[in-house]
Amino acid sequence: MVHISKIIVVGSQWGDEGKGKVTDILAKDAHAVIRYQGGNNAGHTVVVEDNVFKFHLMPSGVIHGKKCMIANGVVLDPKVLLDEIEQLKQKNINVDIVIDPLTTIIMPYHRLMDGISEKELSDKKIGTTKKGIGPAYTDHISRNAIRFIDLFDKDTFRTKLHDNFSHKKKIVEKVYEQKFSLNEDQIFNEYLEYANQLKSRLGDVSGFVSVSKNKNLLFEGAQGAFLDITYGTYPFVTSSHPISSSVFTGVGFAPQKLNVVGILKAYTTRVGSGPFLTELDDENGNHLVKIGHEFGTTTGRQRRCGWLDLVMLKYSHRLNGFTSFALTKLDVLSDIDKIKVATKYKLNGREVDFPLTIEQLEKCEVEYTEFDGFEISGNEEYYDDLSPNAIKYIEFIEEFLGVPVSIVSIGPKRSETIIKEKELLEWTH
Repeated sequence: MVHISKIIVVGSQWGDEGKGKVTDILAKDAHAVIRYQGGNNAGHTVVVEDNVFKFHLMPSGVIHGKKCMIANGVVLDPKVLLDEIEQLKQKNINVDIVIDPLTTIIMPYHRLMDGISEKELSDKKIGTTKKGIGPAYTDHISRNAIRFIDLFDKDTFRTKLHDNFSHKKKIVEKVYEQKFSLNEDQIFNEYLEYANQLKSRLGDVSGFVSVSKNKNLLFEGAQGAFLDITYGTYPFVTSSHPISSSVFTGVGFAPQKLNVVGILKAYTTRVGSGPFLTELDDENGNHLVKIGHEFGTTTGRQRRCGWLDLVMLKYSHRLNGFTSFALTKLDVLSDIDKIKVATKYKLNGREVDFPLTIEQLEKCEVEYTEFDGFEISGNEEYYDDLSPNAIKYIEFIEEFLGVPVSIVSIGPKRSETIIKEKELLEWTH
């Protein structure tokens, strides 16, 4: 087998699949971990012995002392990043992080407008975290963004801030007819101070990746494939592209062969509004919430839970080109007598692939394949230690999707991990 020096970790569902833990495991032998999209609207948790780390912007590799990078595809709230750096310092963890100069900066008016626009949607709310992510990406696309490099030129920053501030003020007061309570000078001084604290972190992430021919690089995304702004369950999606191919533009390097590790939760969850065909509103759903601790890292909101959906995962594989799966939270399915997996969608009586619109999706009926339950103790060290029913469940997923499972997670800790196909995860040495 030819080993590859670049691995990308991608959420295969609606996010919250356990990317933080898997990234932490893979980061052990990486030279650098690069975050390529999203903002602090996503959160990931890593458990190391008795320590629980919750990140929103910081790549998971920081716990291993790796070089971490924020690429241009991310929208960055500098205060959130500084807070995370400080929290890590208090735990005696040195932070070596580089921020690309072209990274869009989240401003206070982005957060304000995010909250206002979500409120205006009334009963059609998207479920945004109100962190300013969407409005920041809007400014990027409309060519009005303030980028990280702009903070280091006072004149440029002052001009861009004034233009944006005036424009947003008009929208809030004239369109939404609400009070615009922000102060331009205060924002200017606040962000100059952020720039002063982060100036040593400025670096060309694109350039680093492009010349790192013999380095092991791990790319970390946020959210999941079905929250992709184009290919997800639009409009109930995020504002960026979590799918694997966006790493090339989100970081800035030429398309090439990657190992794409899809993070696959053993069941399905999503936060916020939107269609969810395998959602469970019964004791099994309650079991998944309780045992899986299904509450958002960023918002604390309870996640909606349901059976694994292989129809949507087949579409996810089409978009991402997974080379292997890391199957997470298998232990949460313990003590459920009968476990179901969605294997067919039918629209007007005919079998269909995952629909491209939510209008079609909401009309689909689901057919399931049922499995006998199994128990996971958390003490299993090798794949063959799993019960026959658990192995049958995993092998069905592999066969249906045509993608091998390389990692099986049976608990939140690093130690509660089974490496099933080690050669699929090996770096170039």
